[in-house]
Amino acid sequence: MDQVKSEHEKTLLNIENEIQQETLTHIGRELHDNIGQLLSLAKLNFGSIKPEKLAEGRDILGQAIQEVRGLSKQLNLDWVESVSINEFIKQQLSRIQKTGFCETSLEANFELIDLPKDQKLVLIRVIQESLNNVIKHASPDKILIRMYESGHKRQIIITDYGKGFDSSQRSSGSGMYNLKKRMETIGGRFELTSIIGKGTEITLTLPN
Repeated sequence: MDQVKSEHEKTLLNIENEIQQETLTHIGRELHDNIGQLLSLAKLNFGSIKPEKLAEGRDILGQAIQEVRGLSKQLNLDWVESVSINEFIKQQLSRIQKTGFCETSLEANFELIDLPKDQKLVLIRVIQESLNNVIKHASPDKILIRMYESGHKRQIIITDYGKGFDSSQRSSGSGMYNLKKRMETIGGRFELTSIIGKGTEITLTLPN
């Protein structure tokens, strides 16, 4: 029993570290791409003597300050407590679509709230890593995530309309195995099906 508890705690610690690393990568990208651009625009406007340009520069600087404040709140994992899984998925899909990578969509018939923190951390990381795999390997036209509740069954289904692969072949990597084991640590299930040329579907079944 102590060994099971120790393994569970170790898994959660690893997940917290991975989420933190993912967050830092996102913050670095935002500082470079978004806030850097805003500050450059503000600098250009402040170089003008026209009152309207100076006013525009102040507005842009204010926007940059708000962006920095928003990013600073993500530096610890307190945001995990305050965000629902629905909101988290919307944020992830919005980020992907804003890059022009592909179209994204979320369909949900329930709001996933009041999850225990350990379940929430695992779900967030499994969703993050599943979407990272889509970005790295799938080349999809669209990503669709469905949140489906029927009776006592609650599922999150991640579908990419990409190139797919032969899921009957054993993977040489440990990524999918790790995601499966992580869902099992919270009493859930991870299932994957894929068809070459049509895409991949991941089904996360939540614990009751």
